[in-house]
This record gives sequence, C-alpha cells and structure tokens, in this order.
Amino acid sequence: MTFDALGLSPNLVKAANDRGYSQPTPIQTKAVPLVLDGQDVLAAAQTGTGKTAAFVLPILQRLAFVGGARGRQVRTLVLTPTRELASQVHDSVLTYGRYLDLRSAVVFGGVRAEPQIEALEPGVDVLVATPGRLLDLAQQGYVDFSALEVLVLDEADRMLDMGFIHDMRRIIEMLPINRQTLMFSATFSQEIRSLAARYLVEPVSVDVAPANSTTELVEQKAYAVDPEHKSDLLMHLFREGEWGQALVFCRTKHGANQLSKALLNAGFAAAPIHGNKSQNARQRALDAFKKGDLQLLIATDLAARGLDIDQLPEVVNFDLPSVPQDYVHRIGRTGRAGATGRSHSLVSADDEPLLRAIEVLIRREIPMEHVSGFEPTDRPPSSHNTGDREDRGRKTPGSAPRDAAVARRSREPGGSSSWKKSA
Repeated sequence: MTFDALGLSPNLVKAANDRGYSQPTPIQTKAVPLVLDGQDVLAAAQTGTGKTAAFVLPILQRLAFVGGARGRQVRTLVLTPTRELASQVHDSVLTYGRYLDLRSAVVFGGVRAEPQIEALEPGVDVLVATPGRLLDLAQQGYVDFSALEVLVLDEADRMLDMGFIHDMRRIIEMLPINRQTLMFSATFSQEIRSLAARYLVEPVSVDVAPANSTTELVEQKAYAVDPEHKSDLLMHLFREGEWGQALVFCRTKHGANQLSKALLNAGFAAAPIHGNKSQNARQRALDAFKKGDLQLLIATDLAARGLDIDQLPEVVNFDLPSVPQDYVHRIGRTGRAGATGRSHSLVSADDEPLLRAIEVLIRREIPMEHVSGFEPTDRPPSSHNTGDREDRGRKTPGSAPRDAAVARRSREPGGSSSWKKSA
C-alpha cells in the first residue's frame, strides 16, 4: 500500500515522502479513506502508530479543494490535552501542508494570548488548541465556528483524565451540528464511549491494536534496585550500555527535578520537563533533546504526552507509573515506525504491586535483572529473576527453580508474588 493508493493528492504524497514516509501505517491505511469520505471515526490508536498523519493528511486534502476561511473563521478544530501535543500536531499540519495554500494556528495557555489572537484574525483552515485557552478566546469573540467542517478530539482519554470534560462540552456546544467528528484515544473507558455516543454520528470504529497492548518491537526489562540507588543505577546503565540518549519518566515534578539535578552534578546533560516549567523552558529542553544536545530528558507523564521524538531507542521508568496504562504510553515512545527500542524499569520492593498490575495489563511477564554492585536489600520475586546481569541464569542463593516459582505464583490468590528479604 502506498500513499497514492489512499487517494491523497500528489502534493500531500510529496510532503509525506519529504518526511521520510513512503508507506502508510496500519492506522493511516484504515482511517484516511474514512476521513476522506466524510465519515465520523472512533479510533483506538496509541502514540507512535502514525495517528496524527491519519487525520491531518485527509483533512488537508479536503480543505485544499474548497474555499479558505475568512475573518476569525475556523474550518477544522483539533483539540489536544497538552501544549506539547498541540505544538506537535501543528508542526505536522505545517509539514504535510507545506505545498498547499492553507492557513493554520495553534493556541494554548502558559504564553501571551495576543500573538494567538492576531493569528486567528484573518481566519484559519486548521486550528490546533488546548481546551482552556480556546474556551477563553471563543468566549471573548476571537473565534468564529460558523464555518467549521471537522472536529478532532486527539487523545480524548487524556483530556478526560486531566479534567477537561466540561471545557470540551462547552466548546463542542458552540460548534455546528452538521460537521465531521473524529475521536482518537489510546483507551476506551465507559466515559469515552459515552462521549462518543453523544457527539459522533454513526462512527466507524478503527482499532489497529488492542488498546492495552505493547509493541513487539520494544524489548522490556526490569532491574531490581533499592530506591536510594536508582540514580546511580541509571547512570551505570547509561554508561555501560553506551546509550546515546534516553527519555526518563518520573512520577512527580519534584522527583524529576531531583533526578535532573543529580545527573547534572554527575556530568550528564539532562533537563526536566513538567507542568511547573514555563512553556519556553519546556520547548528549549525538547528542542535540545531532539538536536542531540541533551543526553537525558526527565519527564512526568502529563508533560511527555504527545512528544514526537524520532529514533528514540531507550525509555526508562525511573518510577513505575501508578496507572498501568501509562506504562503502555511511556514505552510507546520507542520502537516506533518499525524501529526497535528498549524500555528499562527500575523496580524497588515497594513497586511490586505496580509491576504486577502492569504485567496483568500487558499480559506478559517483564524479566527482572540484577546488576552487579546494585543488588537490592529486598529481593525481587524469583519468578521474575533472570540472574545477575554478568551471569544471566545463575540462581540467587536460596531461590527456587524458575518453573517451580512460576507454578507457586500461579497458585497464589490473584497470581501475586511477594518480595522477600534476603538473609
């Protein structure tokens, strides 16, 4: 299958080829014809599947063949949960629309509104926005939705998680009833399905992979370590593995700041991104990481949502996420577009319930390794243990054979295992 075969114009095919894409991804193959046909779409798609191009390409094609927007009008609205994702989507609009005569703009909070108001004044064919700032501008009369043709709800599940449901509803109530609506979400809770039932008309469902699956191209490992030694183990893995770069996830903003400080003090080029950082600071850190000037980008889950980083081979879970689905989102940052990738989870004894919840969700066991010199005081479940990193397969003294441990865990209530203090 080629982009030409999807019915896209030569200008859009050329723009996709310029970006290095010669063949559409599965989500693009399924969604593009539906969007071109004007149908409402409910799509299950995770980060790294090519979902942005799946709606941007066909929308641009439709807009290019009809008259443009006029004063303050918006023809297509893309709602996103975060500033970073809004910027990424708008970059895609600019990239794929480079050979088309269309106007676009992006609006989000945390920066001055005046330049955004000026960009909206002549009207735009595509507006990418976060709900809060858009609602403010719309209520002040800076946005005209009378000519709106398409609404896209990108990462709808995350918008609900972040509490945007009321803003979303208020915005949608401002839009024309006769429109095309596209909803993209990594997971489909009952609330998401209720939202779709209310605002989509006879939508076609597109599901390129189970919502909670993890890509087969990602090699997943866990490392047993005490909490106070996690920073040192991360540095050791980075040096010994000769990683070029890594995206590192922390559970809290404070944790991201502390880890970044420790890495900087050890001579690493590192920077944190989270909600307490200004938009300019976050963008500078992201740009430096993309250019290769930054070795480690330390992020919280919300700040990293929507980050589009090509050729990212290493993702590190410095802290396991409290929500198992976030693990899927995290490791989806690597192993993208056919490339291989690796995820590394630093796991302490207190993390065992989180690890088990993740394994239940992804329906696989994540192999556990010990790294010489970083052996934890609290040992991991023997069913996870693959031995020391330098002598994989060597049994920890006092541990049961692997088959027996697996059998024992399967007999325990809920299949749960316990962390045991070593003698």
